[in-house]
Amino acid sequence: MPDIGDDLREQPAAADPAGPPAPEGGAARGGGGVLRRVRDEFLRRREASVLVVALALGAYFASASEAFLTRDNMVNITQAAAPGAIVACGIVLLLVSGEIDLSVGVVAALAPFMMHYAIDFWGVPAVPAILLALLTGTLIGLGNGLVTVVLKVPSFVTTLGTFYLVTGIVLTTSGAYPAEVPAPVDNAIGQWLGAASWAHLGWALVIVAFFHVLFTRTRWGLHTIAVGGNLLGAQEAGVRTGRIKIGNFMIAGTLGAFAGLMEAFRVHTIDPNLGGGTGLMFTAVSAAVIGGTALAGGSGTIVGGALGALVLAELQDGFNLIGISANPYFVILGGAILLAMIANVYLSRLRRAGRTR
Repeated sequence: MPDIGDDLREQPAAADPAGPPAPEGGAARGGGGVLRRVRDEFLRRREASVLVVALALGAYFASASEAFLTRDNMVNITQAAAPGAIVACGIVLLLVSGEIDLSVGVVAALAPFMMHYAIDFWGVPAVPAILLALLTGTLIGLGNGLVTVVLKVPSFVTTLGTFYLVTGIVLTTSGAYPAEVPAPVDNAIGQWLGAASWAHLGWALVIVAFFHVLFTRTRWGLHTIAVGGNLLGAQEAGVRTGRIKIGNFMIAGTLGAFAGLMEAFRVHTIDPNLGGGTGLMFTAVSAAVIGGTALAGGSGTIVGGALGALVLAELQDGFNLIGISANPYFVILGGAILLAMIANVYLSRLRRAGRTR
């Protein structure tokens, strides 16, 4: 007579061959799920599209010109992109909080002249002179913020007036002539602040990383978003909206001054027409918008702004390498800004409708 206990003991063994495929199928499904989650998370990020564009442009220009991936050309691209990326950090904070600064370009022109005057005319040592130049940008930002917040003048008008005021100061005090970088800073200090081939990339990475953390991981960034997204709601929630806006103006002015110093050290000349006056400002605003920052306020990305500056630098450099006139660059830039704004508006509507996160 068969032993029932033996039959029961044999059943698990009979089921064992069918056991292993189930975990493998589950693992495969789990792996696919992970990939889908990573893909969806990547696509939801504002930086995703501009990162893809930057990589695609790099691949295209690398295939079109052997010189594109050379070390010297990579240095050229980073030196072209870094000032815009640095100033874009301040512009992103301002745009997200619902304001704008049109004067950062001329602040960049004034700052190295302040360093020059302090060292060559007033006898100030090198490091304090550099700090004075940065403080000049901070104070101009403070003035813009106070006029905008306290006197209720729209920031577009405030900073437009500051733009002309600072331009007049630069041209009058310099006689509209370039100046040499003062000897006390045309050494290791100058190398660290822009003359060395690695300086622009190093400073851009450090500054972008710092402000990305500030924007995404601190109360300052949260309040900046709240102020730009719903000013009245932020005020009722106890956010000191005026302090946030003034602080962001000061950050933008300081970063503009720093970018101006970097460019002066890079070319070993202090140029009163640095960036064409408005060139650096428009580059920073364009980079911020292309990178996913909404001009209406309330949303933006620091990393996206830096990637936007990289895209603009790639376009300029790539056009030169493959022999295309620089004129179409502005056509592409204008189209990119319009497309970025249309995409921002459309995505904002989708988010309000609850169709995307």
